[in-house]
Amino acid sequence: MFTVAELAARVGGEVHGDAHLALKGAATLDAAGPDQLAFFGDPRYRKAFEATAAGAVLVPRSLGGVPGRTVVAVDVPQVAFARLLPLFHPEQRPPAGIREGAFVDPSASVDATATVFPGAYVAAGASVGPRSVLHPGAFVGEGAQVGADSTLHPNVVIRERCLVGDRVILHAGVVIGADGFGFAFDPSVPAHVKIPQVGIARVEDDVEIGANSCVDRATTGETVVGRGTKIDNLVQLAHNVRVGPLSILCAQAGVSGSTELGAGVLLAGQVGVVGHIRVGDRARIGAQSGVAHDVEEGATLSGTPAVPHREWLRNAAAMGQLATLVKEVRALRRRVTELEESRDGDG
Repeated sequence: MFTVAELAARVGGEVHGDAHLALKGAATLDAAGPDQLAFFGDPRYRKAFEATAAGAVLVPRSLGGVPGRTVVAVDVPQVAFARLLPLFHPEQRPPAGIREGAFVDPSASVDATATVFPGAYVAAGASVGPRSVLHPGAFVGEGAQVGADSTLHPNVVIRERCLVGDRVILHAGVVIGADGFGFAFDPSVPAHVKIPQVGIARVEDDVEIGANSCVDRATTGETVVGRGTKIDNLVQLAHNVRVGPLSILCAQAGVSGSTELGAGVLLAGQVGVVGHIRVGDRARIGAQSGVAHDVEEGATLSGTPAVPHREWLRNAAAMGQLATLVKEVRALRRRVTELEESRDGDG
């Protein structure tokens, strides 16, 4: 258990209320009890905040104290909550060592502090760094490298020669370095001729990739996922894509070959990006958008084809009136026809 004062000290917060109250857990506003911590940072949840039974709540500094409630004022409540949650749910790291039933090639290098579970496979010339964990079914291909403190959940595949940095989390079913989708059509056969994919994929430090996402290897050179980027489930990055640092790619997004995403780019769910373009730093693309051209730094786009977000909002509002507008246009056409026929008859 931790007192409110102890928790506040860890995140630079200011306590308003009972600083000595002991808390044993954390939960959402609607689920938290008197001995738990919650957070309130979005005005949409004001009613939930007012009704919560939480013993203490992390709130924005601008809110200050709240009569009758213990709160901790912080800069960003959600961030503070994320930093405190592990105190109540500490990570359970498995004991180091190569378990019976794992396969590690004699020429591979596995740090003595790493953990390799039964059913994991480390191929010739591969390396696994300190304190990294390979869960059952994880595969590290020939000459591939996994850095320190990284976690490969069940059935993750790191193909040959691909590179995974430090503190990387790859969730179940992630594939790093499958062949890029490269074919040339030969009409003389006819046949789709496979273009050998001889490059690699590189995942930099502090990246997290969600379940069943794929980062294809490059045709030549590298496909790169930049430092600190977070990728959701079911995301596809094609060959030679380069994703800048600290980007966010949400579920079912897809980026076609040789496209570059800058630093801090946000792709919302089901965004599709064509190949051979650049999306500038800090650009934000709305859900289900289709991006077919370069995007300027800091731009916010929505729709298919993607246009500036405000323009898309106007277009979306107009779509709701489209049926009425069509009826009005048809009525006007009929009226014009009647007037023309009447004029011709008078002539």
